[in-house]
Amino acid sequence: MIGASLTIVTPTGQYDPTRLINWGSNRWAFKPEVGLSQRWGNWILDAYAGVWLYTTNPEFFSHNRLFPGTMTQAQKPIGSVEAHASYNIKRDPRFWFSLDGNYWYGGRTSLNSVENVATLQANSRIGATASVPITKRQSLKLSYSNGAVARFGGNYQNVSAAWQYSWIGRRAANTLPRLRTRMHKD
Repeated sequence: MIGASLTIVTPTGQYDPTRLINWGSNRWAFKPEVGLSQRWGNWILDAYAGVWLYTTNPEFFSHNRLFPGTMTQAQKPIGSVEAHASYNIKRDPRFWFSLDGNYWYGGRTSLNSVENVATLQANSRIGATASVPITKRQSLKLSYSNGAVARFGGNYQNVSAAWQYSWIGRRAANTLPRLRTRMHKD
């Protein structure tokens, strides 16, 4: 199976060009991504490749007591790849485990068209995830990841747990015809 997606981040929040740190952003960001998924028995391989593209911030830290004029900030694209090797236990789509990895590279920033080579991002994470069914409609997902390559941030360990409940399934599909029959009899 092959798929594609487009993520768009709009310039939202309260952006104040006189401040260095802001809650909002003053630029657009786009991430086109393509993915591939292939099954071999109980094994599934998922792989994704994408790139973050950014527009220029036309008023970065401008009109303040340190810099009364206007500064622009730009960022080069950040490429990313991600892969997951999953194993479904007993062909139950809710009972699986996977080994996960990713890598992203790029993103050098420029201030007034002067590039800062020290802002290159080159990071990677590796991890594992498991999903265990609890009942027919519930499952528990556990995951762990660690920074493998960390040039900027990203060098941390992460442990997470999530509980999932599904309203869609065989039981819901089987009750729908009975509900229609009851409605027509009344």
